[in-house]
Amino acid sequence: MAGSERQARRVITASLIGTSLEWYDFFLYGTAATLVFGKLFFPTFEPLTATFLSFTTYAVGFVARPVGGIVFGHFGDRVGRKNILVITLLIMGVSTFLIGLLPGYATLGIAAPLLLVILRFLQGLGLGGEWGGAVLMSIEHGDPAKRGLNASWPQVGVPAGNLLAAAMLGVMSVTLSDDAFLSWGWRVPFLLSGVLVVVGLWIRLRIAESPLFVEVEQSSKKAKMPVLDVIRSHPRALLSAIASRIGVDVAFYIFALYIVQYVSGTLGLDRTVGLNAVLIGSACQLVLIPVFGALSDRYGRRPIYLAGAVSAGVWVFVFFPLIDTGSTLLITLAAVVALLTHALMYGPQAAFIAELFSTRLRYSGASMGYQIAGVLGGALAPIIAVALLEATGSTTSISLYVLGCLALTVVGLAIAPETRDLDLSTGEKPAAGAAVNQTAS
Repeated sequence: MAGSERQARRVITASLIGTSLEWYDFFLYGTAATLVFGKLFFPTFEPLTATFLSFTTYAVGFVARPVGGIVFGHFGDRVGRKNILVITLLIMGVSTFLIGLLPGYATLGIAAPLLLVILRFLQGLGLGGEWGGAVLMSIEHGDPAKRGLNASWPQVGVPAGNLLAAAMLGVMSVTLSDDAFLSWGWRVPFLLSGVLVVVGLWIRLRIAESPLFVEVEQSSKKAKMPVLDVIRSHPRALLSAIASRIGVDVAFYIFALYIVQYVSGTLGLDRTVGLNAVLIGSACQLVLIPVFGALSDRYGRRPIYLAGAVSAGVWVFVFFPLIDTGSTLLITLAAVVALLTHALMYGPQAAFIAELFSTRLRYSGASMGYQIAGVLGGALAPIIAVALLEATGSTTSISLYVLGCLALTVVGLAIAPETRDLDLSTGEKPAAGAAVNQTAS
């Protein structure tokens, strides 16, 4: 038992560190898109259009994520979780490093933004396969009574990666002149990814394969075409996973990414104001996400998740008025409370989505649900926000957009069962008196 617990802790630690590095790479691009890429890769356009185009290249990563989820989900259900996680980390790290070396439009002309799009696609491809594997490794090891907590640790990788990305770019932005930051300072955090990925690989190569996957492999029950089998056997679960996540994703990218562009671009405040607000909010999430994951083990996934969706829907109408005051303190308050509501949803989300699917199809099903929602949610959120503000001149339209997406999240929760007590092997409720299956015997 002690050895199993040690292995579970090692797996969860590896998942947390690996996802933190992957999200660092992904968010690094998003933050740079708000501050740098419009000027560097689209200098011939007026500022608002350049920002719009920059966010469009950012969205390419989201389009690639379902592709990565399908491809790596297939092989994750066929050959195992561990090896796929090594491959996804390599893809993300190398593509991020190359972005740091990419010359701008002034040097390469139209080839510069085209290469940027290709590298962004590779980032999304890697991340599309990363999330499912990291969550599954965490949830398929360890105590069945702590699945919500265990699955929440890879989720902590999101604020950890965002915190690290914003901090790195923030330090470079503060310590360098505008010209130096635009010329080479923004590149340093991207190049650092090459070092970080080596650390992540060393950690991931030392963990054991999921015991539940080993059980499936030994029983010769592996799916031949996992993606098709998910669509045929788990259509309701897939729809629930997609719908329940859309509002969470939209809210997050408004609360944590669009705020940076809005504060510096629309309000004309120093770019560090928005960055610092997100930094503080992300730091709070590091603690809150596992807390809410643990609470979902006690009270169920859906009640905690629903509380977050309702509170986010209310707060979004307070969020922009606070930011519009121009007060650094109130902008920070807006971001911190907003990210708290997101943590309420994000803490139980990984366990909720993963538990909807049986072991033989879990990598494909969870990855598809999570990543398809990313395209419909986070990929479009910054673009839609920019377009809505330009069309209406009011942030109320953005708040209504977020509220509508959160309503979809509520629907997704309503059509799903409470997943806390579902059998992990089958994705179904165990018979009365039966123990919930967690690990291979």
